[in-house]
Amino acid sequence: MLRAVLLVIAILLILISLLQSGKSDGLSAFTGSGDLGLFQNVKERGPEKVISRITMVLGIVFFALVIIIRIVEG
Repeated sequence: MLRAVLLVIAILLILISLLQSGKSDGLSAFTGSGDLGLFQNVKERGPEKVISRITMVLGIVFFALVIIIRIVEG
């Protein structure tokens, strides 16, 4: 049962992650020609903020389920 929930959470996490907009311009992050903006203070707004929060919550739930499954089946 828990493994089925974990599978659903994993699929949702992948789909939501794919919906997020990219922070860099394609391959420029790998070539070094683009600015990554790692320490840039950019605020998320609207749908980006909602998707970001959903991704964070799904990630936390995913790791919590992995730990719970490991303890229960360990």
